[in-house]
Amino acid sequence: MSSREKLVIDWKKRQQTRASVEVAIKDMLDRLPQSYSDEMYELKCDEVYQHIYDSYAG
Repeated sequence: MSSREKLVIDWKKRQQTRASVEVAIKDMLDRLPQSYSDEMYELKCDEVYQHIYDSYAG
């Protein structure tokens, strides 16, 4: 399932779907060259997740 397919209608209502989106974000960011510390990587993952959460209402 592609990352875009995870953003289905009401995706925010199910914890499993939200977790799946979070994992997809980490998988995508993990493919980039390592340039951040582990702490910064987690912060960036959280920021991207929050942006998607706020931007894609479902």
